[in-house]
Amino acid sequence: MPRAHIELDRQAVIAPVQRRTFGSFVEHLGRCVYTGLYEPGHPSANADGFRMDVVDLVRELGSTTVRYPGGNFVSGFRWEDSVGPREKRPVRRDLAWRSLESNQVGLDEFARWLRLTGSELMLAVNVATRGILPALDLLEYANHPSGTTLSDLRVAHGTPEPHDVRMWCLGNEMDGPWQTGFMTADDYGKLAARTAAAMKRADKDLELVVCGSSGSTMPTFGDWERTVLEHSYDHVDYVSCHAYYQEHDGDLGSFLASATDMDYFIDTVVATADHVGHKKRSSKKIAVSFDEWNVWYLKEHQESDKVQDEWQHAPRLLEDTYTVADAVVVGNLLMTLLRRSDRVTSASLAQLVNVIAPIMTEPGGPAWRQTTFYPFSITSRLATGEVLRPLIDAPTYETARYGEASVIDAVATADEDRAALFLVNRDIAEAAEVTVDVRSLGRSRITEAVTLADSDVYARNTLAHRDRVTPVPNTGAALAEGLLTIELPPTSWTAVALR
Repeated sequence: MPRAHIELDRQAVIAPVQRRTFGSFVEHLGRCVYTGLYEPGHPSANADGFRMDVVDLVRELGSTTVRYPGGNFVSGFRWEDSVGPREKRPVRRDLAWRSLESNQVGLDEFARWLRLTGSELMLAVNVATRGILPALDLLEYANHPSGTTLSDLRVAHGTPEPHDVRMWCLGNEMDGPWQTGFMTADDYGKLAARTAAAMKRADKDLELVVCGSSGSTMPTFGDWERTVLEHSYDHVDYVSCHAYYQEHDGDLGSFLASATDMDYFIDTVVATADHVGHKKRSSKKIAVSFDEWNVWYLKEHQESDKVQDEWQHAPRLLEDTYTVADAVVVGNLLMTLLRRSDRVTSASLAQLVNVIAPIMTEPGGPAWRQTTFYPFSITSRLATGEVLRPLIDAPTYETARYGEASVIDAVATADEDRAALFLVNRDIAEAAEVTVDVRSLGRSRITEAVTLADSDVYARNTLAHRDRVTPVPNTGAALAEGLLTIELPPTSWTAVALR
């Protein structure tokens, strides 16, 4: 049995827990919005047509921010289509996902949905095919109180109070040839700088996110960030990161170590941003918005090469069904984002409902939790106060994709009332015995200890078996004289709360 020892020091503070770390993402893609969030006629639908059973699950998930409305979708989006009387809104073709967009859910409706969930709006603007003036128009419509043409239009549409959106994304994945209107780093950097400067003339307190690389495997990775930030550094606050992981060719060991690649990604982007800052003699630090991350079986999606012959409303696209192993990786990726809270101050799990999502729905039927729902919801609930850096003494193993990785990974948080520890065991076959020195935390009892694991690492929750996989109490966890002992099953994610 592998054994590990972890030292926790209350003074080893990385940064405060950033509540925006627990953000999510809603794109007009597949069934994320239509028959996901929005389904008039569903038994649980409210007057706006939003499914309240989904709202309840989103609140349980603990999502704090929602990036909207894309994603690839935003690069062909005319925001004006999505406001005003619903019966007058145009139906458009969405080139990103070869679908029809009815525009029945738009900015004002979505903002009302966000209030139901208690989440903050993170709004993306289309700089790919539209540019500066439409972005300024959207800003005026969304944020100006009243007394101008576009703010008064919002009032006339039934939304008297401004939406007061603070975070804005300047496009999406502009380095990707799949993106409508994709650009070179030089062209995008110049456009992003001009757009950001104009938006901040309207509101200097906006928080603007410039597009980083679509992934660390992009051939321009690193150089893209450098070039874009050399143009836009003085005008933006965040640079984005996007990363998706999956098991390749049965290599579960590498898959379970995916978080090591996320660490590398963050290291590289932060170093590049700081390099540009040093060149500019700037005291400002650019933060990271990791505003797309998840497990996504993208390879299978690409290899299927299914192009729809007909343009459809809300087709079933990218509806991955997640396993226990997927949930362990998602929990570990979230732990990594927490551990990098000194620079990663915003993140978005992509996506929220039906499309590579922790929540699934059936039209006219139930909504349920995927396996990946649990590590996110539990971490969002328990992680408070400050993030602590653990010292981990654990065996390592070799992976084919990421080199050497620790069998055990962990991160901790603490405030005046509570501490929480999050752990994964990446060993495929063996349980691990872990001891944690928590004396510096001053906690005397375990209030919660749960583990997500299963004898079948590919077990999943489906419409027919919606609760096949759920977290269970870790009855072996014990705390005595400041030493926590716990056994972690193979391929597992665990959370422990202490008071």
